[in-house]
Amino acid sequence: MTNIIIPNLDDDIKSRLQKRAEKHGRSLEEEVKEILRIALSENNEHSHSLNLATMIEQRFANLGEFELPEIKREPIFTVSTFEE
Repeated sequence: MTNIIIPNLDDDIKSRLQKRAEKHGRSLEEEVKEILRIALSENNEHSHSLNLATMIEQRFANLGEFELPEIKREPIFTVSTFEE
């Protein structure tokens, strides 16, 4: 197996990778391998599509767990008339 060395990796990136690895119960190296595996398989396989909710969830996953408050509102009703 080939080793990859990434010189001058930003401390913030390394810290975020380490936090992500801890969240998933993996070592830093295992987490990087998983990220690369996912990234490369997504580029080669367009057979699965993500819905908008999943894409938003993935985009903000690194922010941690939080709950959005429910917004109470009345349902929207429209009345259509077909007058000429």
